[in-house]
Amino acid sequence: MPEREQEIKKASWVGIIGNGFLASMKISIGLYAGSLAVVGDGIDSSTDVVISIITLITARILSRPPDKKYPYGYGKADTIATKVLSFVIFFAGLQLMITSITKLVTGEVAVMPDKLAIYVTVFSILGKLFLSYYQFRIGKKTGSAMLIANGKNMQNDVLISSSVLLGLIFIFVLKIPILDRITALIVSFWILKVAIQIFMQTNVELMDGTKDCTVYDKLFKVIETIEGVHNPHRVRVRSIGDKLMIAIDIEVDGNLSLSQAHKIAHQVEHEIQLRIENVFDVTIHVEPLGDKISEKKLGISRDKL
Repeated sequence: MPEREQEIKKASWVGIIGNGFLASMKISIGLYAGSLAVVGDGIDSSTDVVISIITLITARILSRPPDKKYPYGYGKADTIATKVLSFVIFFAGLQLMITSITKLVTGEVAVMPDKLAIYVTVFSILGKLFLSYYQFRIGKKTGSAMLIANGKNMQNDVLISSSVLLGLIFIFVLKIPILDRITALIVSFWILKVAIQIFMQTNVELMDGTKDCTVYDKLFKVIETIEGVHNPHRVRVRSIGDKLMIAIDIEVDGNLSLSQAHKIAHQVEHEIQLRIENVFDVTIHVEPLGDKISEKKLGISRDKL
């Protein structure tokens, strides 16, 4: 876990420095060159700085050990931070959309932007490609939904900058400066779309679910190989950060001693952790074979797959 947290912190600092440089460059040159689309692209990059700061703070929270208030640890801080990121991105896109529409509606005279706007946009695309690859790679390595979301956001930034570049080319070819504002408006819609997607992606974990539902089939196949285990049911899998928490009810021969039943349960736990990736903890509830006393609605049985 400490190694994972260090990787997340490092990726966060790379994001802060890289996006900070790109944002300041695009906003300042966008204003100088008279391109609202480039300024909007810079605003989007500035939200990435905020995002990276949030990931850095979250990495510190993730390092805390479980306590009385949070006995399962602080793994879901990653998910909560991802939700916060989606709001930051959404409001940045909303602000850009309002500014673009205002300038279009008021009929303010548009001027031809300077060609310097093209050069800074090309540089931004190259920088964002590197940052996106790095964030996504570290996110996959550490299993951090927060970094993966940040990497995807930066991939979208590449598309945004590419659309800005295309818009600038059309402006200079067609000599229609108002296209710059239309491009900025299109960029704002894209930013809003990305924000909503990131927001929705974290719903599963906050609802104590798992994105990979194939894990249930894997669990039943593992349990079926263990002698003395019958009717695995009420299987519950939930994600906490990049790890899985698993709870299962099993039935064993009611004539077995407590020690024998415990040994079987321990074997089930061991086989699950051995054969299924990213399992943090397994809870086994043992019942006598044929028990019908506890009929509860929670969990998944074989017949529900």
